[in-house]
Amino acid sequence: MITKSKELFERAQKTIPGGVNSPVRAFRSVGGTPLFIEKAKGAYMYDADGSKYIDYINSWGPMILGHAYEPVVKAIQERAALSTSFGAPTELEIDMAELIVSMAPNVDMVRMVSSGTEACMSALRLARGFTGRNKFIKFEGCYHGHADAFLVKAGSGVATFNIQTIPGVTAGVSMDTLTAPYNDLEVVEQLVKDNSGEIAAIIVEPVAGNMGCIPPAPGFLEGLRAICDKEGIVFIFDEVMTGFRLAPGGAQERLGVRADLVTYGKVIGGGMPVGAFGGRKDIMEYIAPLGNVYQAGTLSGNPLAMIAGYTMLKTLKDNPSIYKELDEKTIYLHKGLKKALAKCGSPFVINRLGSMISVHFSDKPVNNFASASAANNTLFNTFFHGMLENGVYLPPSAFETWFISTALSAKDIDETVDIAGEITLNTPLNPS
Repeated sequence: MITKSKELFERAQKTIPGGVNSPVRAFRSVGGTPLFIEKAKGAYMYDADGSKYIDYINSWGPMILGHAYEPVVKAIQERAALSTSFGAPTELEIDMAELIVSMAPNVDMVRMVSSGTEACMSALRLARGFTGRNKFIKFEGCYHGHADAFLVKAGSGVATFNIQTIPGVTAGVSMDTLTAPYNDLEVVEQLVKDNSGEIAAIIVEPVAGNMGCIPPAPGFLEGLRAICDKEGIVFIFDEVMTGFRLAPGGAQERLGVRADLVTYGKVIGGGMPVGAFGGRKDIMEYIAPLGNVYQAGTLSGNPLAMIAGYTMLKTLKDNPSIYKELDEKTIYLHKGLKKALAKCGSPFVINRLGSMISVHFSDKPVNNFASASAANNTLFNTFFHGMLENGVYLPPSAFETWFISTALSAKDIDETVDIAGEITLNTPLNPS
């Protein structure tokens, strides 16, 4: 049957590279035709054919309170009547910065940008300007946006397409990017020793979300913090996924580890195109116009993004019980999936921290990019399509975390678990 999504995808490929504006949307990893979404509300998305799906992507994280959360929608509508952009300061930007500083530990000042990629790129530039050094350490499978320096051994979309060498990224850029396996302190210590006095920053996803959900091993983040303190290295938390999702103060609060700089993305705009980076005052004062590290953007602090983000974050700050609800729903999903997948006859691992969770078909722990890659990701693709055909929308890649929203009900989770159980009994997931 020719669906409207198929028709739209064929049409899109004539004018948009690959038919999509972000690679993972193309379904290349899992196969098949991507769904074109018409609308979403609460825990559900509806495609161009009107089919309904329980959503476990939530726009890759920001829809903590569900799609089309009414206070956010109303705030955007009211603000849009005053114009969508000024390219000049507004009081809203101050309100937003003050709110973030009041919620996030160790953040004294904030600079708004327009995406998580821009936030990470700018934070790295700032760390280099502050330290006078050029090299930095990132972790295999951690994705910090598509700026050149971060695409060396990146996770997520790059892993999905098995692209290890990126055309357009120069050798010079690559030489300044040092990589280590996630959760491996010994390799980091050796890199620091081999490049003594040359490393400006260590950037990490405190909870990895771009090779599935992979929590930090006990002592890993604390060890990185100690290395940075000893060597004068700027420690950067990429909280594009974890910021304001794992706790009101993000991963810093949840995990009790201090970062020098923190980057944020779409969560702080309620799903609008937005990002930010912030941290210690002595570092942030190196940014122009106070300092000589240049960063700019016409749409930085865009009023629609600011009012959406402010409304979302204020709700989270004023209602901390939201995080207990998110955790409880994710635990409930975890327990249900564990029971359902036990019927499939294939080994599996479920990783979870807070409201981030992922399934890996593996007989070994999945704690870094190598172990995520070694899992039976072909089996995941079968699982993905079985769930999709039965109305459950999962990330279209084994290298992506799932995100839970408060809009998800116990009934939705029960339905998800029941579908997973049926798939394991009635598809090739069951080897018998």
